[in-house]
Amino acid sequence: MVCDWRPSPEHEAFEGVLNGGIIGTLLDCHSNWTALRHLMERDGLEEPPFTVTADFHVTLLRPTPTDIPLHLVAWATESKGNRVTVEAELHAGGKLTATCEGRFVAVGPGHPAYQRW
Repeated sequence: MVCDWRPSPEHEAFEGVLNGGIIGTLLDCHSNWTALRHLMERDGLEEPPFTVTADFHVTLLRPTPTDIPLHLVAWATESKGNRVTVEAELHAGGKLTATCEGRFVAVGPGHPAYQRW
């Protein structure tokens, strides 16, 4: 899955540089939707399952500028049952600025996130 996003000044850690927490949020959310889409395609679902983050690890490789559009890309690398592992990247101006690996779980009735989308 891919996404292009344009940060605003309120997303900055300091002038011209994206906050690391915002980077983590972008990669977590984009990866979660990638896991959801993977489960839909793998299982032939017409409705998306409700997925939550089990864990994710972000590596910040270089400062991410805020004056240009950002490009996110993510893909499923493994899936078993209701669990999906996803890798993701954040690019700015053609340069890789951050990576992420996470595990996401489809949840059912009784879980607080069930039917929250």
